[in-house]
Amino acid sequence: MGSVTRAEIEQYLNQALAADRFKDYGPNGLQVEGRGEVRRLVSGVTASRALIEAAIADGADAILVHHGLFWRGQDGRLTGWLAERVRLLMRHDISLFAYHLPLDAHAEWGNNAQLGLQLGLTADARFGEQELGFIGDGGGITLAALAQRVSDRLGRAPLVLPGDGRPLRRIAWCTGGAQGWFEAAIAAGADAYLTGEVSEPQAHLARETGVAFLACGHHATERYGAPALATHVAERFGLAHRFIDIDNPA
Repeated sequence: MGSVTRAEIEQYLNQALAADRFKDYGPNGLQVEGRGEVRRLVSGVTASRALIEAAIADGADAILVHHGLFWRGQDGRLTGWLAERVRLLMRHDISLFAYHLPLDAHAEWGNNAQLGLQLGLTADARFGEQELGFIGDGGGITLAALAQRVSDRLGRAPLVLPGDGRPLRRIAWCTGGAQGWFEAAIAAGADAYLTGEVSEPQAHLARETGVAFLACGHHATERYGAPALATHVAERFGLAHRFIDIDNPA
């Protein structure tokens, strides 16, 4: 098993993901500074207490996640649940790396690229703010077949708003909480749009435009980017790596 400095990992990740290019609501990169040398890396979707405790039990020197410690609208004070997460990391000298939009967007290791691989979808264009949304050839698949594929690959049945039943020649997707991008997907020419969550307006848009909408789970659609990136980092630097999936029904 090899080792690498924390600073080398930070520099490599920031450059590989072009982290400075993105406008985001929280900091991307190193969020908690742990020991200077990394031999064992744990990846996960969210820096929850459960993931941190599992990483401690696994002997991790660093954790790499998609959702870090800071969320939209959070005031940043280290109290309550946030203080406990930081306390655990610092007590065990574990670094926390978190990449939100940069990990969504990456063409190879990102959540959207990796979800496409899971579902057999290949993007040939981007859409939406900061070009985070992916869109590609649907091959005329039926909505029922697409929904079954989602269920089979992600392990949960999607919520389906059926549209007008057209063949799906163009399919768009953006993982996580991107339900607000449905209109952008429609404008980009999609016959169906997949994301993690659904809100009230999307049902009306599906009925009125005929474009299908599939809510496939926030966590379920974002399980693939962090382990793909961490596997790459582990292979590059000769580190031990383990992906720990803390289940989340959202």
